[in-house]
Amino acid sequence: MKQRRRTWTRIAFLIISCLLLFVISGFVYEWIASKKDKSQYPPPGELVDAGGYRLHIHKLGNGSPTILLESGSGESSLSWRDIPEKLSSFATVVSYDRAGYAWSEEAATPRTGENIVRELHLALKNADIQAPYILVGHSLGGMYSRLYAQTYKDEVAGLVLVDARPENDARRTNEIYAKERPKVNPSPLISILLEKSGAFRLFPNFMLTGRVEYQDRNSFVNIVASSKYFRSVAEEGDLASTTEDAIRGQHLGNLPVRVIARGVQQDLTQFGISKRGNDQIEQSWQMGQREMLNISTNSKFIVAKKSEHMIIHDQPELVIQVIRELITDTSHFQSTMSRAYTDN
Repeated sequence: MKQRRRTWTRIAFLIISCLLLFVISGFVYEWIASKKDKSQYPPPGELVDAGGYRLHIHKLGNGSPTILLESGSGESSLSWRDIPEKLSSFATVVSYDRAGYAWSEEAATPRTGENIVRELHLALKNADIQAPYILVGHSLGGMYSRLYAQTYKDEVAGLVLVDARPENDARRTNEIYAKERPKVNPSPLISILLEKSGAFRLFPNFMLTGRVEYQDRNSFVNIVASSKYFRSVAEEGDLASTTEDAIRGQHLGNLPVRVIARGVQQDLTQFGISKRGNDQIEQSWQMGQREMLNISTNSKFIVAKKSEHMIIHDQPELVIQVIRELITDTSHFQSTMSRAYTDN
């Protein structure tokens, strides 16, 4: 009996030792690989002072206006894929990483919309990237774009909202989500541990399914995923309500605004949402898309008939077309703004 107990104790000890060795090896492997990534994946743009930290800003093309791309929650400048390059054929285009994302440094200030907009404004000034701007905001980035247009009205020539998050969506859906209790992404701490242990790098297709699209997983693992990223994304989400409050009921006069809404309903049932709950959430979202037409007397509504939320991936050519047409439609407005800036 004692001999059998000793045998099982040794087996248990051996299993635990192997597991610990595997985990430690994962941490060491990730540490070495992440160090290597810094030299293998340098920033394509430049790091610009944004007031106590540096933002990564990537500028392509020439001429006025400047198209400024604002990514959604958890999405870096890389999420635009080849859209910036295609836009640069007829305008200056700027994509950037918010604080903590990809190549940008982490900010010490809270991730409120007010701070995000103010720091971006400073970085654009320090990078000598001139207004007027056409702001293109996807998802959560749409709220930041709206706040920028509200805060710096004289610098903005137009606004394109790509399935942007409506300011009243949370108010309408919080009760639905509370009843549904959907599966959620891991907490920032767990995500950081998974990243540090090498889990994302070793098992990307298992760990990132439903979280990162297949063709973006390599860049996510090698460039985006980091402790600063997971902290920043979580804090943006926690403080998104402050941006909602800041833009609720806004009116931007006759600023040219284009609202591109998804035409294919998202399937949230894969995350534990019931069909009924999914329909209610979609109804709220679509209502919010149409309500955004009220922020300007010069607004138009476009449906991306073949797209779910990631219109920039599903129908990038539509996004480019809408931006191009907006620039053409606002040529007189742009020239007026350009003269104003020249006079100043």
